[in-house]
Amino acid sequence: MSTPANAPWLVVGLGNPGPEYAMNRHNVGFIAVDLLAERIGGKFKRAGKAQAQVLEGRIGPVGPANRRVILAKPMSYMNLSGGPVNALREFYKVPLSQVVAVHDELDIDYGALRLKLGGGDNGHNGLKSMTKAMGPDYHRVRFGIGRPPGRMQVADFVLKDFASAERKELDYFVDRAADAVECLVTEGLERAQSAYNA
Repeated sequence: MSTPANAPWLVVGLGNPGPEYAMNRHNVGFIAVDLLAERIGGKFKRAGKAQAQVLEGRIGPVGPANRRVILAKPMSYMNLSGGPVNALREFYKVPLSQVVAVHDELDIDYGALRLKLGGGDNGHNGLKSMTKAMGPDYHRVRFGIGRPPGRMQVADFVLKDFASAERKELDYFVDRAADAVECLVTEGLERAQSAYNA
């Protein structure tokens, strides 16, 4: 089935709703999508029946590379992200190949990025929920957060705020993640991988 030329992209930041989670490592997807919203110049609003906040806009230069996008932040908690994302995908008629999940990744050094299409969830509950709801063939922009130090449990590590040393570089890395999403949407996966994959 071919993709309609005017089908939008759905860019989903994964995270947990609520101010207590705002600067957690697990919420870097929200942080990156907030920056994209700033660039577009719009504000998120509640999406009808889907448990999510959305912003519709356009990404890319004027001309054929300009793309319609829906930015989304599921408001259902990380491990239930799939339901709201799939509801938005169906509502906006987005092909699975034009869904992008922006999320934290333990197995990549802090701040490094890896972009890919499809694959496993690597124990990430947000991806697990999305894959269960839609299948695995969506894009991922994986933002490295590194492994927990010493014997710290993974769950404790991802739900902690970025350390003060990490915060110094966080804006730069999030800016790069937003650039990578824009490149993926406007120029395709191969170009984005060669420009941004660490």
